[in-house]
This record gives sequence, structure tokens and C-alpha cells, in this order.
Amino acid sequence: MFTIGKASEQSGVNIETIRYYEREGVVPKPGRSAGGRRLYSSDEIAKLRFVRRCRDLGFPISIIQTFLSLTELSDRSCGEVKAMAENHLGEITAKIENLVRLQDALLSLSKNCDDGSAACPMLDALMKDGFGGNLHE
Repeated sequence: MFTIGKASEQSGVNIETIRYYEREGVVPKPGRSAGGRRLYSSDEIAKLRFVRRCRDLGFPISIIQTFLSLTELSDRSCGEVKAMAENHLGEITAKIENLVRLQDALLSLSKNCDDGSAACPMLDALMKDGFGGNLHE
């Protein structure tokens, strides 16, 4: 059994984040020592590591909870996991496309700026109602 500090170290999850995951029900609350300290098993640390890896991939907590519940099933559905991953990939692709539009708009606006000028064309363009950089298409 491991303390929360060791669990944090071994899983790569910050102590406060571990407490948050427990409060939100992402991972079950661990047992406690006679002195009231949280004690984590190797399996609980593995779940924390799993959650961290999922978060690193940008999965929301709700999907991670579903993934965790599927890991408990002996007849888990790979198709269901694949569908959730593909949906997440579609969301990431849309975010990337939006970021590219943002980048293009900012590059276009900043090209109009002149370092020493008192009148800034970028600010003027942003104030106009007809600004052509609508990023929410």
C-alpha cells in the first residue's frame, strides 16, 4: 500500500488532482490507514496512470469514466471505444482547423501593422463591422 505522495509519484498525477478525481468519482476513494491517511494499492495507482494517459490525449472526464467502466468488463467492446476515440479525433480535427483559421487571420492582420505608426490598421480592422476574419464559420 502506498501513500498519496507515492501514488502521485508513481502515477504522474498531482496530489490535488488525485483528490479531485476521487471527489468527482473518476476513481474510487482509497482505503485509509488507522491514522486516516489515504492508502493506494498498485491497481489504484494503475487506474490513476490510465486516467492521466487519457487526459494527456485530451479525453474528457466523462469518456474516461466510461473507459474505466469498460476495463472492468470481461467482454468489453472495442468497437465502442473506437467510436468514442474517432468522435474525439473529429473534435480535435475541428479545433485544429479553427486554430489554423485563427493563425491565418492574425497573420493577415499583423502584416498590416507598422512598428512606428500611431494609427494601427490591425486595431482599425478589428473595430469594423465588416471585418472579414469571421472565425466562427
